Amino acid sequence: MLGENIYNLRKLKKLSQEQLAESVGVTRQTISNWELGETSPNPEQLKLLSKILHVSIDELLNNDVETVLVEKVSNTEKLAGMIIKILKVIGVLLIAYIVFMIVGVILFAGIRSDKTNQIEYTTEIHCTLNNKEYSYGITYDENNRILEASGDTYLDNILNLEQYEYANQVLDYIRNYFEINNGNCDS
Repeated sequence: MLGENIYNLRKLKKLSQEQLAESVGVTRQTISNWELGETSPNPEQLKLLSKILHVSIDELLNNDVETVLVEKVSNTEKLAGMIIKILKVIGVLLIAYIVFMIVGVILFAGIRSDKTNQIEYTTEIHCTLNNKEYSYGITYDENNRILEASGDTYLDNILNLEQYEYANQVLDYIRNYFEINNGNCDS
């Protein structure tokens, strides 16, 4: 292979074996032996041949450096492409996360502002039974839904008031209980 390359490049440069031998500092027979593949030039002679024939040593030796370089560049391009895709996915996920957080903050702020703008009412009922006084307080919204309720433990234990959702239900139930048991209530 090397011998063929020397022969073809010598012919391409229109040099005779004698002219090439003189430039490299060897005999014509040495050039002939190289071209026939019987012997090979040493590293110093390869350098001279490379300069004289205007080719790289790799081209002279028929090393396929170009294929290796193309393969390395191709692999680098593939890796860069994968990295770009990964970065795009991370970017999209980051943007989605930021949007999600912003929407969450807006919704949470809206819910909190709804609760803070909510109208609250408070009522307290006072009842007497067997000369003992009981009271119960309820805070509720404009839809009569109980927001907070508390009072005497006796009422909580006996009447099981946690089961009611609306203030008017609790008040009616307390009044009924005291009326049935010969007590009375003031609102």
